[in-house]
Amino acid sequence: MSVVLTLHFAADYADIYQVRGMSRKARGSDLPPEVSAARAVLGYHGLDGDLRRTVICFDPAPAGLSASNARFDVLLAPREERTYNVAIGCEREPDRARSLPHPARSDVRESPGSFEIARAEAEADLERYSAWSCHLHTSNAQVNAWVKRATSDLHMLTTELPTGPYPYAGVPWFNTPFGRDGIITALECLWLRPALARGVLSYLASTQAIETIPEQDAEPGKILHETRNGEMATLREMPFGRYYGSVDATPLFVVLAGAYYQRTGDRPFIEELWPHVRSALGWIEEHGDRDQDGFVEYERRSHDGLVHQGWRDTDDAVFHADAALAEAPIALCEVQGYVYAAWRAGAVLAKARGAVDDAARWSQRAAALRERFEQTFWCEDLGTYALALDGAKRPCRVRTSNAGQCLFTGIVSQGRAGQLARALLGADFFSGWGVRTVAASEPRYNPMSYHNGAVWPHDTALIAQGLRRYGFREQALRLWTGLFEAALSFDQYRMPELFCGFPQSPGEGPTLYPVACAPQAWAAASVFLLFQACLGLEVDGILLLLRHDEDVGVTVLRREGDVRVLVAK
Repeated sequence: MSVVLTLHFAADYADIYQVRGMSRKARGSDLPPEVSAARAVLGYHGLDGDLRRTVICFDPAPAGLSASNARFDVLLAPREERTYNVAIGCEREPDRARSLPHPARSDVRESPGSFEIARAEAEADLERYSAWSCHLHTSNAQVNAWVKRATSDLHMLTTELPTGPYPYAGVPWFNTPFGRDGIITALECLWLRPALARGVLSYLASTQAIETIPEQDAEPGKILHETRNGEMATLREMPFGRYYGSVDATPLFVVLAGAYYQRTGDRPFIEELWPHVRSALGWIEEHGDRDQDGFVEYERRSHDGLVHQGWRDTDDAVFHADAALAEAPIALCEVQGYVYAAWRAGAVLAKARGAVDDAARWSQRAAALRERFEQTFWCEDLGTYALALDGAKRPCRVRTSNAGQCLFTGIVSQGRAGQLARALLGADFFSGWGVRTVAASEPRYNPMSYHNGAVWPHDTALIAQGLRRYGFREQALRLWTGLFEAALSFDQYRMPELFCGFPQSPGEGPTLYPVACAPQAWAAASVFLLFQACLGLEVDGILLLLRHDEDVGVTVLRREGDVRVLVAK
């Protein structure tokens, strides 16, 4: 059999924000193509001064190769097989006159190797990763496949930075460090992989804001929202080169620091981190609560920054019961929960360092915040907490999953947790697959809306852990079951960033959200938090060690349930 196989290729060097729909007034210049017998190079000189190249290598060499086509003349005998390999490498040579803050920046690399070599290297890396990781295994093959996919996706998204491993948020839109996403991902799998939390904390400490920069929404002590190193970000055509416009990353940073210490007992690292923890708590006290009403609010300072700066950050995500959009400054309910947990975590860390005055003061702040939160945010007739307070301190009396995350942080009173649990598992919220971000009874509910009705796996997992915290184990198991059954319908059991909030129907899987990131770090890691919630797992790495002349004694400080503790020396 004789056929002609032709491959067409091109490189437009569009910035990721152009792919998402933004337009530019100007772009850089394409370089003359370089073509040899088995190699084509397409280059671009950006307006930022960087040289970018796409290197395409063919094995075997094509019969004809140009700057846009590769032609193969294929002659096959009966039952004959032939393999053609195409390796594509992306190179970048930075402008030496400019220093960039992005951690993943690399200089020009060698041309790509063969596919077999690249695959072997990737498999070896995954094997090394698996060898030192904790393993989660069940008697159900489908559950194991779900866990394996989550493990693989999380590994794929984790990049080794100079400060340690960091889970990039998601492919294709968010393949970069995000503060909130990295912290929540680390919290979700902390019981299995504490090294990831250490890497996240190290990187975010290294990029913590030290001055006020309005165009970046930066203030001293604030934790990074995201960083980008594309051409448009470098040229400040949009504010996300290094951007601090999230209200929750800073308290969550302290929460993760406290959780990491409890999980590992790593005192030396906490000592290194301590100035950054204090700085983050200082931001909460000074900049986060500008009007000193006891609640942390947000309002953007940059003209082109994010309007909303909680995890649901689309422009229509915060609204009143009549569907009117809320005006800033805005105090979100779950953010008050994060701040409550941050004060408590700070108190634990302060006590461990012997800073008893700080520990007492921060514990008191947590208790006072919890009391004010209950008085101000609770809506008895709705059986839930208001989504937010707007700039006029009017509550947004809207039923959202944000209130469910308050269970995760522990700010909810025990007496009201039952009402909230019943609401979250009711038909308005629970689709059968997971918890909708906005209840179906609300005026802006849309099951196909990114933030106003869809199901986000990480959100559902945080709620499940919160339910378990208050003793609602059966309800947590329902959420585990819903997301697992959803995963059975997803390609390769992969948890996407989100999916539509339509109710579960017999014989049908969930409706996919068409442009969701997949894989997505906090969606992948949600699997591990769901297991932790349903199994009631908790690891306390703070041990009491007694040193003797020729031995060390280990004392088990607490044990709950039928658990055997083996100490190997």
